[in-house]
Amino acid sequence: MQLNNIKPAEGAKHAKRRVGRGIGSGLGKTAGRGHKGQKSRAGGYHKVGFEGGQMPLQRRLPKRGFKSQTAKFNGEISLAALERLGAAEVDLLTLKQAGLVGELIKNVKVIKSGELKKAVKLTGIAATAGAKAAIEAAGGSLN
Repeated sequence: MQLNNIKPAEGAKHAKRRVGRGIGSGLGKTAGRGHKGQKSRAGGYHKVGFEGGQMPLQRRLPKRGFKSQTAKFNGEISLAALERLGAAEVDLLTLKQAGLVGELIKNVKVIKSGELKKAVKLTGIAATAGAKAAIEAAGGSLN
């Protein structure tokens, strides 16, 4: 193989479509734009969703719902999961290493789901009122 006989792959290159170059090309006269109308003119186009002045679909439908952008940074962990973890001291890093919360999580809250029998010291982790009572009843603490 030499540099002078390298060719592009079969079908990789194709001739550019030359419109408006006579009837014989098959793309003469209207040059593939059809007859009249805004889309046939140079520079004539409209916004995405424009329906010719009719109220567009996205404005006819009611507004509904909301998705918080901060929700992806918040995580929760149950008392049952804390029990299974079996660590005496728990912080955000411990939970990430155990795979109980995702890597993006910045704030974690303990929820009262399941039971906790071991004493667990939580650092930098919030808890619901019920979960806090259950943790302190087991001899644990929250910082």
